[in-house]
Amino acid sequence: MPELKSLSPEILIHVAQVINVPLKGLTATIELLDEGGTVPFIARYRKEATGNLDEVQIRSIEEKLAYFRELEDRRATILASIEEQGKLTPELKARIEKTLEKSELEDLYLPYKPKRRTKATIAREKGLEPLALYLWTQEPAELPLEAFAATFVNAEKGVNTTAEALEGARHIIAEMISENADLRKALRQMMFDEGVVVSRKVMDAVDEQEKFKMYYEYREPVSKIPSHRMLAIRRGESENVLYFTIELEPVRALDLVRRFILKTPGDWTPQLELASDDSYNRLLNSSIQTEIRLELKKRADSEAIQVFRENLQNLLLAPPAGQLGVMGIDPGIRTGCKIAIVDETGKYLENTVIYPQRGDTAGAMKTLKSLITKFNVKAIAIGNGTASRETDAFVREFLQQEKLDTVFSVTVNESGASIYSASDIARQEFPDLDLTVRGAISIARRLQDPLAELVKIDPKSIGVGQYQHDVDQRQLQQSLETVIESCVNRVGVELNTASWALLRYVAGISERTALKIVEYRNENGKFTSRVQLTAVPGIGPKTFEQAAGFLRIRGASNPLDMTAVHPESYPVVAQIAERLGVKLEEIIQQPQLLEKFKKDDIAVGVYTLNDILEELRKPGRDPRDKFVAPSFKEGVKEIADVQPGMVLEGVVTNVTKFGAFVDVGVHQDGLVHISELSNRYIQDASEVVKAGQIVKVKVLSADAKTKRIALSIKALQGPPPQKPQRPQQAKPSMDDKLAALSSKWKVR
Repeated sequence: MPELKSLSPEILIHVAQVINVPLKGLTATIELLDEGGTVPFIARYRKEATGNLDEVQIRSIEEKLAYFRELEDRRATILASIEEQGKLTPELKARIEKTLEKSELEDLYLPYKPKRRTKATIAREKGLEPLALYLWTQEPAELPLEAFAATFVNAEKGVNTTAEALEGARHIIAEMISENADLRKALRQMMFDEGVVVSRKVMDAVDEQEKFKMYYEYREPVSKIPSHRMLAIRRGESENVLYFTIELEPVRALDLVRRFILKTPGDWTPQLELASDDSYNRLLNSSIQTEIRLELKKRADSEAIQVFRENLQNLLLAPPAGQLGVMGIDPGIRTGCKIAIVDETGKYLENTVIYPQRGDTAGAMKTLKSLITKFNVKAIAIGNGTASRETDAFVREFLQQEKLDTVFSVTVNESGASIYSASDIARQEFPDLDLTVRGAISIARRLQDPLAELVKIDPKSIGVGQYQHDVDQRQLQQSLETVIESCVNRVGVELNTASWALLRYVAGISERTALKIVEYRNENGKFTSRVQLTAVPGIGPKTFEQAAGFLRIRGASNPLDMTAVHPESYPVVAQIAERLGVKLEEIIQQPQLLEKFKKDDIAVGVYTLNDILEELRKPGRDPRDKFVAPSFKEGVKEIADVQPGMVLEGVVTNVTKFGAFVDVGVHQDGLVHISELSNRYIQDASEVVKAGQIVKVKVLSADAKTKRIALSIKALQGPPPQKPQRPQQAKPSMDDKLAALSSKWKVR
């Protein structure tokens, strides 16, 4: 990995300003990352070094670090290439070394980049470059333009007339214009500020479900189009239903190019006007459009991935029901309801099938009662797929009839359960079980601990994304992996019960190491201390340092092993106990003893000490919210049962830029449009709701034919709050920006 010195002081200062972090904390974080530190570990256990930077800031530093190291590598390649050509001037070298943007770096390299044979290269081969430079410099010569151009007529070189000589010179100038970094930057900005995305339907295209109807004749400014509409248009284009362009008022663009070229009036003016128009129409417009299209995709991808990240994080951190025996039911009508029982640790015990939807309610009730009694079941988790409401109603009737007040029933989101059941992980866990049984086990475990179970599934199969298959898949995968890693380490992992699929996301632990841990546990029994982890092949001092604080061991020989206190801080806790005159076990059992502790009694960093004390006050605490089961309305099982005006309780299943989808228990999620989420103005649905949240909604409309339900949260709120009017400040116009840029341009 490159050393810290590979980044210049200018870049470090720039990154510190962009992320808004102290330079000292930035350089310390980079050093820790280069030493193999993981983001969760640095954020949690190296606060003194970083100045208490949080995980988001450290992730940003990691991303910027990768970006600028790639830029530095590219910069070195470009400088070497231009120098090899003998064209690296001190001025050009200074500009290349100064730039902090990849796009600007490529613009500066463009004139020197090896290219295919163009009209300009053909004109240069004909010896017309001196004529082009004469036009470009706009300085009067002894001969008038026509006479000077006539000196380049040469039949042997294919220049038969003065007009052909001037045309060739214009081709060279057009290319020079198109390769100017300052002009390209200005045009890019103009297209961002004033360009319009225009989509139209492809002639004779088939759009059977009219998914893209609103985009058949659609226009929206480049600067304002949201990610979901840009991704929808791009999907329409990929399915050959739509095509889209970016339109820019040609007069404005041509005026910009001419203002850049024309400095002094003369007989060269008409030629330069023709060259500038040709450059824009033939070269610049398509090139800049391509760049803007790419930039729009990157922007849309980034926003869509961020939505996915937030939804996934909320889903992974959903409240767990905890350690209790659970019966998982995968509902079905024709094939029956598949049942799987897991104990309080998630261990699979038994499976069977019942057929309440086919009339065998008595037999089904008998089976349920027998299993609940035999395995001390405390909760029943029902998948929310086909026949879930009917199964839920049957189970509730059974519990009421049997007066089983200590057992509760809840519907669980089963998205991705079928993907898990057919996965390699499921086959490794349960090689002898049918796919449907594996699905029921997953449903049961999701109630116990959503995080531990969902990490086994490809996040793209969980159903909380927005145009997830249209975005950059590598970027999406990397981003979602960091979300899972963050959530797993925030909650902590029980070392003796965690699957390898969960352990692989613990800081410092790879998939191979996770498998070794499980193998060691199977052969040697439960771990009794964190230190014992070092006996696992492949776990050296560095891996142990990164992972230990995030692993929990209940009933360990050292009670600190069940907390987030890192082993390196155990001596600090021993000193705290000594100062208080009590045993370590007493602090764990009676956290109130810490009230007598004076922080200045011990020499340790303030951030580290505060974290230790906070953890000792609530040892082994779970940061997730308390579990609350949603309550669906009785009698509402199908869309046909949903009527306008009804007030229902439901669970948010997905949050997008345009609204939130809510499961109200009828097999089809309803949409709360962003305009119906709150009685105050919001820009983003995630400002007011999150995936997994229980909400009350009012039904606006329900159409069984189209399977669309429109819901409102706003309708159940009071009047919107009044906000004071603020005077608006005038923003600089595009002309003002271009004028500022023009002052920097120089004729070369």
